[in-house]
Amino acid sequence: MSSLHSHPEFVNKLIIIGLPRTGTTSVSVALLEQGLKVAHMAFTKEAFMQADAISDAPCFSDFKQLDELFPKAKFVYLDRELESWVPSMQMLLSRMLPHLDAQTGRFHPIMKRSFRHSFGVGLIENPQDEQHLIDCYQRHKTEVVNYFAGRHDFLSINVSRQGALGQLLAFMGLASAENQQNFPKLNVGRNVASWDEYKHPNKISANASGPEKRKFFDYKL
Repeated sequence: MSSLHSHPEFVNKLIIIGLPRTGTTSVSVALLEQGLKVAHMAFTKEAFMQADAISDAPCFSDFKQLDELFPKAKFVYLDRELESWVPSMQMLLSRMLPHLDAQTGRFHPIMKRSFRHSFGVGLIENPQDEQHLIDCYQRHKTEVVNYFAGRHDFLSINVSRQGALGQLLAFMGLASAENQQNFPKLNVGRNVASWDEYKHPNKISANASGPEKRKFFDYKL
């Protein structure tokens, strides 16, 4: 297993800004196995500070603010074919919507905010509508590509493609670009709990508490 600390060229944070159901769990687990400390979702300032890599909420909605907070960070967008992403996202929302309710939902307020920002949850009648989700996906992708255009600290990958993991590790300075490693296939089908079930000492809690308790960053969307 590689160790992060044996690769001094890797600095600051890796922020994964792909939408849910684009492979965030597979990427997070792969990075754990590379020796990085990983938060799959981060709802406190301490979680961001402790983690080497952060994915999912609120990264996909807040990438511009996080870019300002972590000017040395590298950003990775996860692409996926719409014909497979849309039904996967519809399945996820069918499970999550009751818990994303602004008043009664049990999910963290930051997760609710990310889903409201990126998918209109709580703002439109049917966030599971196919065309609505296609529009959300394409809008997010366009914003990301335009924002990071011409920058060398940005990578776009599709985790299902051959050699995608090797491509990511090369981007991070952890492996050669010829390394054709692939991502593990996790969280597929109707499984949406793989991260919680995966045990690893480098996992960082989304609600990690530190000197400032569970405070989040003060930036505004």
